[in-house]
Amino acid sequence: MKLKGADQLIGKLKRNANLGDVKNVVKMNGSEMQRSAQRYAPVDTGNLKRNIKYNSQDDGFTAQVASEAEYAAYQEYGTRYQSGKPHVRPAYHEQKSKFVTDMKRLMK
Repeated sequence: MKLKGADQLIGKLKRNANLGDVKNVVKMNGSEMQRSAQRYAPVDTGNLKRNIKYNSQDDGFTAQVASEAEYAAYQEYGTRYQSGKPHVRPAYHEQKSKFVTDMKRLMK
């Protein structure tokens, strides 16, 4: 997700919210997205589901959820022989609106 106006957002957050609150929102939404992606993941052996990882970066201001199984892209996007079974994209689109709502709540 790209965030435009990050400098203005950070300035407003410094005035209105504790940066620890922002880190908590990022962490909470990142872990919810991980659980959602695991829920959407097709399960045969469980390897794909186990390899959906959450990583915190930028001192807690960035959450990264990635499907790290070597065949994850084939499951997500499909091949010419099989259609894809997306698991990360639906989780992202589901979590995006929740994250924006949580950040707006901090801005009030």
